[in-house]
Amino acid sequence: MWFIFALLSAIFAALTSILAKIGIDGVNSNLATAIRTIVVVVLAWGMVFFTNTQSGISEISKKSWLFLILSGLATGASWLCYYRALQIGEASKVVPIDKLSVVITLVLAFIFLHEEFTMKSLIGCVLIGIGTLAIVL
Repeated sequence: MWFIFALLSAIFAALTSILAKIGIDGVNSNLATAIRTIVVVVLAWGMVFFTNTQSGISEISKKSWLFLILSGLATGASWLCYYRALQIGEASKVVPIDKLSVVITLVLAFIFLHEEFTMKSLIGCVLIGIGTLAIVL
């Protein structure tokens, strides 16, 4: 089931890039990010109430709060940079560079989460890096 959600995430991320590139024409990238964020907040809280999971907020540990807040800050920084890059660059070049996050995530998961880094992971990272360079250069 995780694979289906991951695939849907990729599809929606691709749509996000194209729709955002069209939508930010003539709009300040920070303002565009703020508008997008409002939509995401409404959608996310709507889902919380739709699934009746709002009571779980009191059960969240301090550690989880800290890391969820830090993750939110990282997301915000990522979106602000992404929208600015998308506004001044070509989507076909910005998006592959943004997807280098896959490589960075694998490395960070190995370092901080002690996840396995196999030969297959290494080959994948190298191929993603080469593919990104081939597209961008």
